[in-house]
Amino acid sequence: MISIENVSVRFGAVQALRDVSFTAPTGCITAVIGANGAGKTTLLRAISGLVKIQTGDIKINEHSVRTISTEMIARRGVAHVPEGRGVIGDFTVEDNLRLGALSSKKVNLQKGLKEQYERFPVLGERSKQYASTLSGGERQMLAMARALIAKPSILLLDEPSLGLAPLVTADMMKTIRSLCANDGLTVLLIEQNAKSALRIAHEAVVFYLGRVVACADAATVAADENLRHYYLGLLN
Repeated sequence: MISIENVSVRFGAVQALRDVSFTAPTGCITAVIGANGAGKTTLLRAISGLVKIQTGDIKINEHSVRTISTEMIARRGVAHVPEGRGVIGDFTVEDNLRLGALSSKKVNLQKGLKEQYERFPVLGERSKQYASTLSGGERQMLAMARALIAKPSILLLDEPSLGLAPLVTADMMKTIRSLCANDGLTVLLIEQNAKSALRIAHEAVVFYLGRVVACADAATVAADENLRHYYLGLLN
């Protein structure tokens, strides 16, 4: 479970998050949606320790992570897949996965590689290729596999469908839902594609200018005409 308690983040004169509070339940997908610049990416970076919060607290399974390092947060089972996929192009697929395994001392590397190649067969086929030669969808698979090989209990996903074709996006969303249903992962999902996110999510949090303007089950948020029009840009 992730608990966000009255969190504020400021960058100079810019107030990126304003007194944000919500809970992402264990074993569920919580979609975080809203317009560009609403503070969604800042939220994930705060959870993983990449930015310092001004006020409030962030708890992972009831333990505060506000004052500990990014490395220690990762060792507590939090994996962060940032926007832009973030794989190392000059490394092979396998080398990228080996890098991901370093964040957990409990990972059996060979078993971990086998599991990820079974989850994403195309990565097994391209294990010796440089990541720079992969398609956009394949790089996104690699970014997720690199996070998953460390056996996290919490997965933070920032725009996993960005730049992907609709069919690839649909497959990615199915994979995310499967990870939650079969592996019991707690997933915090940022998505510009609100329709796709709300289809697979259990809970939804809507951001606007650094504030939470709605927090409810995903079906309720999807059905709210005011939220659809003013905050999500969904007109039908």
